[in-house]
Amino acid sequence: MKMGLRSRLFFSHLVVMVVGILSLVIIGKFSSPHFFGRHLDELENQGLDLNDVRIELLEGFEIAWRRSTYWSVLVGASAAGGLSYWVSQRIMQRLAEMENITQQFARGKLSARLPKSDIPELNRLGASFNHMAASLEGVEARRRELIGDMTHELRTPLTVVRGYLEAIADGTIETSPEIYQQLIRDTKRLERLVNDLQELSKAETGYLPINIQPVNLRPLLDSLVQKFADQILDNDPVLRLQSPYQLPLVLADIDRTEQILVNLLGNALRYTSSGFITINVWTEDSKLWIAVTDTGIGITPEDLPHVFERFWRADKSRNRHSGGSGIGLSITHRLVELQGGQIEVESDNGSGSTFRFWLRLA
Repeated sequence: MKMGLRSRLFFSHLVVMVVGILSLVIIGKFSSPHFFGRHLDELENQGLDLNDVRIELLEGFEIAWRRSTYWSVLVGASAAGGLSYWVSQRIMQRLAEMENITQQFARGKLSARLPKSDIPELNRLGASFNHMAASLEGVEARRRELIGDMTHELRTPLTVVRGYLEAIADGTIETSPEIYQQLIRDTKRLERLVNDLQELSKAETGYLPINIQPVNLRPLLDSLVQKFADQILDNDPVLRLQSPYQLPLVLADIDRTEQILVNLLGNALRYTSSGFITINVWTEDSKLWIAVTDTGIGITPEDLPHVFERFWRADKSRNRHSGGSGIGLSITHRLVELQGGQIEVESDNGSGSTFRFWLRLA
C-alpha cells in the first residue's frame, strides 16, 4: 500500500530526526568518556591527586551522560515529531485547498482563486495558478461575448433576407432590381463576416500560413495609395504617402502586410469624412515603422484599450451595415504579431487616430 504525501513527509522528517539522534548518541558514547578522561589527566598534571576518586568520577560521568542523553532524546524526539507532524499538516492543508479550488475550477467556477500562502514556494504556485485562472476566465468571457456578437451580427442581414424572401413568396411585394441589390448586399455582408471570422480563427490558432521573406514594401505602398485614391470622391479626405523612395528590405509576408494596410486604410476611410489620411514610413533601429494617421472621429480614452477586440467600433451609434464587421482590427493585430512585429494605436476623441506597426529589417 502506497503512503500518502502527508505520511511520506512525516516519515522523512522522522528519518532525519532518528539519524541525527543516533549520530549524537553514538559519537557521544565513544567520545565523551575519552574527552572527560583527558580532562582528568590534565587536572592530575596540575597537582591534583585523583587516584582514589578517578573511577568514581568516570562512573558518575557515565551515569549523568546516560540520564541526560535519555531525557534529551525523549524530549527532542517528542518535539521534533510534533514539529514534523505540524509541518506536514500545514503543507497538506495548503495542498488540500489547492485541490479543492482546482476541482471548483474544473466544474466551471472560473472565479475560484487560491488564497495566499505563507510558504513561499506554494505562494508562487498559487500566484501562477491564479494568473492562469484569470486568463482562462477572460478567454471564456470573450468566447461568450463573441457568440453574442456573432448572433447579433448575423441576425440583422438574415432577418432582412428572410423578410424579403417571405414577402416575395407571399406576393406582398414585387421583385425589382433594387430588392435584388439589397439581397446581394446583405448576403455579401454575411459572406464577409463569415470570411473574417474564419480568418481570425486561423490567425489565433496558428493555422494561417505565413510566408516570411525579405521584401521591399515601397511598390506595395504605391499601389495601395493609387487603389484607394481612385475610390475617394472630391469631398472625401486626401490620401498621402510620406515615405523615403528607397526602403530597406523587411522580413514580412507581402500578402499579409497588404491585408494589414488594407484594413487600416479602410478603417481610416470609414471614420474620416474630411481632412487627410497619411501613411508615414520610417526606420528606427532594426525596425521599419508604418503609420496610418487620419483626421477622423477619433477614439475616446475609455475605448482605446479595446480597439483590437472583436466586434469593437469607435462610433457605436454608427450603422452596423456601414461600420464593417468589427473584426478587421483583431485580424490586423494578429497578422502583425505572426510576422514578429507589434502594432500600437494613439488617438484623441474628435481629432483622429494613428495606427502604427513595425516589422523587422532583413
